[in-house]
Amino acid sequence: MSGGINMAGGYYTKISEMEPMMPTDPTGELGDLAIEVIRKSAAISAAVHPVTRRGIVELVRRMNSYYSNLIEGHNTHPVDIDRAMREDFSKDPAKRARQLESKAHVEVQKRIEARIEDIPELVITSKNFLCWIHKEFYERMPEEYLVVQRADGKTEKVIPGETRESEVEVGRHLPPKSECLSTFMKRFEEVYDPHKLKGLNKVIAAAASHHRLAWIHPFLDGNGRVTRLMTHAYLKKAKIDGHGLWTVSRGFARNREGYLAALAGADQPRRGDLDGRGNLTQAGLFGFCKFFLKIAIDQIDFMSGLLDLDGMQKRIQSLVDRQVSFGELKPEAGHLLRDVFLRGEIPRGEIPNIIGMPERSARRVVRTLLQKKYLVSDSEKGPVMLGFPASMVGYYFPRLYPEGVEADLH
Repeated sequence: MSGGINMAGGYYTKISEMEPMMPTDPTGELGDLAIEVIRKSAAISAAVHPVTRRGIVELVRRMNSYYSNLIEGHNTHPVDIDRAMREDFSKDPAKRARQLESKAHVEVQKRIEARIEDIPELVITSKNFLCWIHKEFYERMPEEYLVVQRADGKTEKVIPGETRESEVEVGRHLPPKSECLSTFMKRFEEVYDPHKLKGLNKVIAAAASHHRLAWIHPFLDGNGRVTRLMTHAYLKKAKIDGHGLWTVSRGFARNREGYLAALAGADQPRRGDLDGRGNLTQAGLFGFCKFFLKIAIDQIDFMSGLLDLDGMQKRIQSLVDRQVSFGELKPEAGHLLRDVFLRGEIPRGEIPNIIGMPERSARRVVRTLLQKKYLVSDSEKGPVMLGFPASMVGYYFPRLYPEGVEADLH
């Protein structure tokens, strides 16, 4: 039997065909992985000053956009994403379209985070919320991305925020019939609503819901990105301290084949009496959740290594030494940047004492660092904070982006 087709051999029409919704965990393996996610993510959060963290979170949002779109086969250079955020778009139509897509992802992620903060009772698994994500995303998309070509060669228009009204095939998977989507999404909301779950089940449900939303495939287009944005919302709602300093999308993109295989594995029907009692494979859902949680741990470990205080200070100093050798910076800039990283922000009046320079000379150092975006400030006389322009990402956060891309950043 081909993967994803129900026992009757057609499109899914009954919500019982989506069972099981949660994996069984008889040995506690998923629970142990969930504990590790919670523990390690909290540790990474504690390692970074809250003000510095804001800049890193912004950087990670852009990285998340890069990798989430990369999974869909859309490669937008981080420098072009930076430019898009400043409304600096390419004259090349294809490049501009990808910039708009990346900018949309960053903006919608930011809106999701604000909405979760502002509305504590928000149900992020509801059809309303998922359609809102889709609407916000597709209203920002270039016109040409709103038209999709069907298997029969006909084109269909994507309506932002509307679920599909036609049947689709996703590889070998036939998702639920369009007329049944509301019923499937209602069941999805009820089971995975984080308000109804406790402890480790919330973390495991973040993984299980990721697959089941992709399986339902509620939209004509954009299901992968909406699913990954929903997962971001889920981890935030589950109060995983430190989430935002890391993202699973980077791990999925770097192991794209494994990600797609794990998703397809959980699409399969039950493989006999030892594979749970639902219509879909219990082993496949367990396997996907295990893959998801291991990717999360890997990404937390990766960012934790980059944010190690000693290592970060050495990389800051190394960057400054390089710039000093080119005559671009004064040596004192290194001490200031390291201090800003540790303290989060520094009032301008303290800077001459910190770097041991007269006020006028210190102002010149600060002006240069602000021009290069190595420092940022909310106002002309306000305190300075560490900046994270794309040109510096390869120095501060090596291997954040793929090797070829990173080389272009320097």
